[in-house]
Amino acid sequence: MTYLVVLGFLAIVASLGSALYFMMRDGQDGKAKTSNMARALAFRVGFSILLFVCILLAWKFGYIQPTGIPLR
Repeated sequence: MTYLVVLGFLAIVASLGSALYFMMRDGQDGKAKTSNMARALAFRVGFSILLFVCILLAWKFGYIQPTGIPLR
C-alpha cells in the first residue's frame, strides 16, 4: 500500500511539473497556444481522486488502519 501511495504522489507531482512546463513554453516564439497545460492539470485531478479512492478502499478492506485521535 505504501508503494501505491508514493507512486500516486509522484504522478501528481509529475503532472504538476508538466503543467508548469507547458504554462511557461506554450505560446512562445510565434507558436499557437495548446491545451497541454489544461490536460496536465486534468490528469492531476484524476490522479488525486484515484489516490483518494484507493486509500478509502484500502481502509475499507483492512489493508490500513486509521490512527490519531481516538473516538469516544
